[in-house]
Amino acid sequence: MLLLDATHTSHTRAQTGIQRVCRSLHAALAAQQPVRAVCHDPYLGAWRELNAREARCLQPGQAASGSRGARWPLHQKLAGHVRRLAGAPPPVPAGTALVCPELFSPAVGARLPALLAAVTGPRVAVFHDAIGLKLPELTPPGTVRRLPAYLRELLHFDGIAANSEDSAACLRDYWAWLGVADTPVIQAIPLGLDECHLIGDIPQGATPRILCVGTIEGRKNHLALLAACEGLWQEGLKFELQLLGLPRADTAGPALARIAALQAAGRPLLFDGPADDAALQAAYRRCAFTVYPSLLEGFGLPVLESLQHGKPCICSAAGALGESARGGGCVGLPAVDAGHLAAAIRRLLQNPAELATLAGQARARRFKLWPEYARELTGWMATLPRRH
Repeated sequence: MLLLDATHTSHTRAQTGIQRVCRSLHAALAAQQPVRAVCHDPYLGAWRELNAREARCLQPGQAASGSRGARWPLHQKLAGHVRRLAGAPPPVPAGTALVCPELFSPAVGARLPALLAAVTGPRVAVFHDAIGLKLPELTPPGTVRRLPAYLRELLHFDGIAANSEDSAACLRDYWAWLGVADTPVIQAIPLGLDECHLIGDIPQGATPRILCVGTIEGRKNHLALLAACEGLWQEGLKFELQLLGLPRADTAGPALARIAALQAAGRPLLFDGPADDAALQAAYRRCAFTVYPSLLEGFGLPVLESLQHGKPCICSAAGALGESARGGGCVGLPAVDAGHLAAAIRRLLQNPAELATLAGQARARRFKLWPEYARELTGWMATLPRRH
């Protein structure tokens, strides 16, 4: 029995990157082998299997939520407390393998040894990124404080499945800097995508629409995109900009203020907040192309999702984003500042032939789907030696 830690995702409706990965990976693994999703219950003080409500929350296709925080119903809190006081915690779930796809909290990290000890086979964590160490000024302070301990806790696993070569190199470099010699095996396994047959075209005669999908936060660099678009609107270019994403209260303030100011000035700027799967698919179908102005990513799911829909993407040519862009269909930029973004957007708006060529490149690409990722992950897990 393979165990999958879904402590956070089973208690939130958020559809940000890690939650989408956790839900899609769980569904793909469960379609191929017996899987038991587990969580650490802080009120019970123990690991346990998900209940029916939590299992439903783990299913893909959740309604969009305005909060990424975990929510525990009052009755569940009370039940956990009562059972804990009664001194009858459940045994730690046992399994033959373990996958941890979340960036686990300090409380969960402290309880991981008990879960790891109950697993007889390979124990693997999915590593997304350590961006908080590279861009601390644009990362929520809590995340920056958490990362050093989290990266040390990853040393308890048998293997680390990094989302990209860039993320894998980042983790290797960090552990080398710490002077750690005995580390888990690190393997770059790029993430999968959901199956998609929804390639659409711009409605005839409609104003071109540019789409940007991603959490509204500092490192996603929305301010540079907004500055680029404002300059193009001042030049007289006709296009709409649509933003989709959940704002982070701790770093989204400047971007949200700029969005409000541009909308008040009458600019054709659509901001719809977080989106469920149906709204996201509709947005991809409607747009002419996408822009992903993020400064740094561990993977960059919106880039590949855009290409999967046959829509070219403007993004950074560096790091993990460059790994995705190199397959065709992207305009890779040496820097994602307002000047470079504006030049690339202007080029695609004014050159339909280039846009069509890029769209053709995107349609010609083959994309890894979640079932393939799950097979690749478990096949690699089977080769891992047990670490002590």
